[in-house]
Amino acid sequence: MPSVSDICAILDRHFPPETADSWDSVGLICGDPSATVKRILFALDPTIDVIHEAIDVQADLVVTHHPLFLTGVHGVARDTLGGRVVHEAISHGIALFNAHTNADHANPGVSDALAAALGLVECSPIEPRETPFTGAGRLGRLPKTQTLAQFAQRVADSLPETSGGIRVAGDPSKSIDMVAVCGGSGDFLLPLAARLADVYVTSDLKHHRVLDHPRDQCALIDASHFATEWPWVPVAAALVQGELGKTVSTLVSTVRTDPWTAHHFGTAE
Repeated sequence: MPSVSDICAILDRHFPPETADSWDSVGLICGDPSATVKRILFALDPTIDVIHEAIDVQADLVVTHHPLFLTGVHGVARDTLGGRVVHEAISHGIALFNAHTNADHANPGVSDALAAALGLVECSPIEPRETPFTGAGRLGRLPKTQTLAQFAQRVADSLPETSGGIRVAGDPSKSIDMVAVCGGSGDFLLPLAARLADVYVTSDLKHHRVLDHPRDQCALIDASHFATEWPWVPVAAALVQGELGKTVSTLVSTVRTDPWTAHHFGTAE
C-alpha cells in the first residue's frame, strides 16, 4: 500500500508546488509521511466537520484545496479552530494535505473542472504562464450559442446549489459564445477576461469593479466561491484513483463547506 509521501508525490506531480503563488501555503500540513494510506477523503476546505467525516469513514489522509493555515501561526492550541483540526487529525492518525494556487494553475486544475462542468470546449488559460496549458482561469467556447439568461440557468443547474445562488450583470438576451471562467476569487482577472469573452463566470467580484464594468462589453456571473471550486474535488480524487487503482480507496466529501446558510428577500417596497 502507498504511504502518505507516495500520495503527496502524485499530487505534487499533478499540481507542482513551485507553481503556487508566493504568498500561498501548499503541501503536507500534518501527518507522518511514512504512514500507510488505505483511504483518502477529498474535500474543498479543511474544516473540523470534514475531519470528523474523515474519522467516520476511517480515512488515513484528507486532501483539500484550501490550506488550513494561509499565514504563519505561533501555536496550534486545541482551543483554536486550526488547532482543533490539527489535534483531531493527528490523534486519529489522519494526515492533511492541500493543493491551492498550484491546483488553480494546473492543467487539469480548478478552472478546467469548472469549465468542464459548464460544458465548455477548446479551453485555454486566460492568463498563460511559461509552461504550456497552465495559468490562471480558462477561456472556452460553448458548443451552441445561448442567451445570457439561458447560460446563467445552465450555470445554476451545473454547480452545487448554495443559499446565495448566482448573480448576473448584463442583458439577459445577450448572445453568449465565448466564456471565461475562474474558480474561486477571480476579480483580478476581470479586465483581461472581459476583453476575451462574452461572459465571465467566477466568484467574489468586488462591488465597485462590477459597478464600473461596461456590461455591453462582457456580462458577469458571480457564483459562490465554494460552488465554483467544488467541481475540482471529484476530479482530483479521480486523478489519484486512476494512478493507484485498487491499492487505495478515494472518497469525495459530502460536507458542504459554503459558509452561507440562508438567503432572504425583504418584503418592503
